[in-house]
Amino acid sequence: MNLPSLRDTIHAHGLDAKKSLGQHFLLDPSICARIASLGGDLTGRSVVEIGPGPGGLTRALLDSPASRVDVVEIDSRAWPLLEELASFYPERLHIVQQDALKLDAASLGPAPRQIIANLPYNVATPLLVGWLRQADQWERMALMFQLEVAERICAEPDSSAYGRLAVLAQWCASCSVVLRIPPGAFSPPPKVNSAIALLIPHKQQPSPDLFRAMEQVTAAAFGQRRKMLRSSLKPIGGEALLEKAGILATRRAETLTIEEFNRLAELHLANKKKA
Repeated sequence: MNLPSLRDTIHAHGLDAKKSLGQHFLLDPSICARIASLGGDLTGRSVVEIGPGPGGLTRALLDSPASRVDVVEIDSRAWPLLEELASFYPERLHIVQQDALKLDAASLGPAPRQIIANLPYNVATPLLVGWLRQADQWERMALMFQLEVAERICAEPDSSAYGRLAVLAQWCASCSVVLRIPPGAFSPPPKVNSAIALLIPHKQQPSPDLFRAMEQVTAAAFGQRRKMLRSSLKPIGGEALLEKAGILATRRAETLTIEEFNRLAELHLANKKKA
């Protein structure tokens, strides 16, 4: 039996994108194939996809040499459609009927593993931060966001887009915007442009304690980004912390480099251990 076309499958199952779940289905097979190719040579790789919906990108991943594809889908309307697709790939496609925010995605398949996904826009940022906490578990992540979010992830210091997300992401990985996708590629078309951010984790990753310290430092620094650091960082040490780090207290958060934030996080963690 031949695999039915994606549009025929969607029609047969009556699946339409749900606004409350932040869904915008990507149906163009050529774009899906380009996204799947961003994982590089997937031979022997486990790939995790979040929010596959009708499975357009899933099909492209299954056309690759990936050894295993795990799709995480919370929308029960899509499960029968994905199960039908899995019947054509019984050894390679695995359906996880869970909320991705409550799931340890790195537990799904053996290393080396990647995430390649058109993320639901309403949960994309918390999902990314969760994966950054375990960046040593991933070979790479090719993730679709709203263009504005992708640009924030890859922003340079001293730019308006540079903030907490850029610091956390670039501290853990090399980040670049590798593909821009217009609204018309989706069904229904979103009101904004989209883009793929490619994140390749660094070989050395921070400890869980240091990651938590960095989250606290960046939350304080960018929580009041118009203020000088001596004010915004006051709850976690303020001028004393900045002096130890060799950073002028009159600077603002968006001027700091990743390395300077790393120094602050290490000092903040050391202070917490002394307390």
